[in-house]
Amino acid sequence: MAGALAGHYAGALADAVFAPNSGLPAETAVTQLRDAETMVSGSKELQLAFDSPAVGKQRKMAVIAKLADMLELHRLVRNFLLVVVTHRRTRDLRDMRQHFEQVVDARLGWVPAEVTSARELGEPQRKEIERVLGSKLGKFIRATYNVDTGLIGGLRARVASREYDASVRGKLESMRQRLARH
Repeated sequence: MAGALAGHYAGALADAVFAPNSGLPAETAVTQLRDAETMVSGSKELQLAFDSPAVGKQRKMAVIAKLADMLELHRLVRNFLLVVVTHRRTRDLRDMRQHFEQVVDARLGWVPAEVTSARELGEPQRKEIERVLGSKLGKFIRATYNVDTGLIGGLRARVASREYDASVRGKLESMRQRLARH
């Protein structure tokens, strides 16, 4: 249930951000929400205050206003946090932020990809991988990178339900399967 609720909140924020004349670029909204979520999740005192029914609504709103001023949050992100705190959903803020990032990426045409390589890749290699995958799929790629030394060499990429295997282990397995058929 929390995931669906987080998705609902994230979708509402995305609708506000993508509305004409919102005055808030989507990338800025992502950064600001990430900063606010980091601040709240990094402070046990804030979490306890926001979750406690003993702390009055006005006091919580004042804390959010101070936090928003300190982080220079746009009014949409500030209002979103006020709604989250008012409805006592701060424990779901991390999920909301993650859902929001996914919604923003989808609306901007970005596709998530998971790239696993045998060793750490440098920035030029990462850019080239994203360019090649993006041109192959006709999409913008937002990749996360992992290292799996068991690949021996090369890399494996998963984009949506497709997997591209250019690893040495994958090629050896493919060769083994071809030989086994003969």
